[in-house]
Amino acid sequence: MNERPRPAELDAVPLTSPAAAPVAVPLPEIGTRRLSPLNRRRLANFRANRRGSWSFLIFVVLFVVSLFADFIANDRPILVSYKGEWLTPIFVDYPEEKFGGFLARTDYRDPVIRKEIAENGWAIWPPIRFSYDTHNLDLPVPAPAPPTWLLTDAQCRPIAEKTGGSSCRDIEWNWLGTDDQGRDVVARLIYGFRLSVLFGLTLAIISSVIGVLAGAVQGYFGGWIDLTFQRVIEIWTAIPSLYLLIIISSIITPSFFVLLGILLLFSWVSLVGVVRAEFLRARNFEYVRAARALGLSNARIMFKHLLPNAMVATLTFLPFVLNGSITTLTSLDFLGFGLPPGSPSLGELLAQGKANLQAPWLGLTGFAVIAVMLSLLIFAGEAVRDAFDPRKTFR
Repeated sequence: MNERPRPAELDAVPLTSPAAAPVAVPLPEIGTRRLSPLNRRRLANFRANRRGSWSFLIFVVLFVVSLFADFIANDRPILVSYKGEWLTPIFVDYPEEKFGGFLARTDYRDPVIRKEIAENGWAIWPPIRFSYDTHNLDLPVPAPAPPTWLLTDAQCRPIAEKTGGSSCRDIEWNWLGTDDQGRDVVARLIYGFRLSVLFGLTLAIISSVIGVLAGAVQGYFGGWIDLTFQRVIEIWTAIPSLYLLIIISSIITPSFFVLLGILLLFSWVSLVGVVRAEFLRARNFEYVRAARALGLSNARIMFKHLLPNAMVATLTFLPFVLNGSITTLTSLDFLGFGLPPGSPSLGELLAQGKANLQAPWLGLTGFAVIAVMLSLLIFAGEAVRDAFDPRKTFR
């Protein structure tokens, strides 16, 4: 059978426009061959958002570095060799009796102790010789003192002469100044960043687990279970959590775990609606009906088949839940209802900046750290959202 000849002008026109053709994100090959094609595509989409992926990398690096805050900023030596004995003051509280004193706890910043160690051995100190609660008693100016690099040699000379010096180069530097109690701002920022992220991660993870379980039960079973849970959640969210925190703070001093438990009572509700909607949508799909026909238990269907699909929405919201947890702790510390006084808190540093307007380095440094930390989390959350976006995943 003779084939009808194709017009030549049709061969010159492409069947699809290059502008309309979707551009596929290349799949990463190195180190990801054990991942499924779907997860490899998600990883490629995550890396394609360069701002988000770099923000995630920077945030992880900063958090890992802050985990070693004791080795970066501390008023104790990391390692001491004293009279042939190796000591680790950063881990062990040695009595001053070991160095010829009589106190129960050694003050390694004491000139007598430092001279004793220097004459009978040596010590390796952290880069910053201040911890978050170290009071610098040798400030050139009254606290809150400005950064040392803003002082003149005339201001530093009285303190430098105690150690045989004559200028600011001969004293211990406070790179970002001190707070109103003479504590180093850099040390408090490092410890405060670590505390804020650890608190936010713990609160976000535990509240996410509880919220996912509650949403899964509501969405899968539906009916009166769903209605009852919804009414309970509506009543529970109507309780003013801030007033409850104020009442509890007036009775007991809130600690890390007390504050975590109180906020956990209300933060788990944030993910219930998302997970509930995913389970309500998917519980009547064909594969769920087939699993029921095969005799699988409800728990196995929920956690083996439905939960992986619902976790996509959960993982997308998790960076923003973490962001909200950190912001909540900072706000409570700023208002004075957060961690105990003296804790390395970014919110407490902001409160000091508000109370000491003549010391702008307090408010500016605290604001800069919080702004950078939350911005990195927002950008990383956008990258996670792009990675799990179905329109980009299957492009």
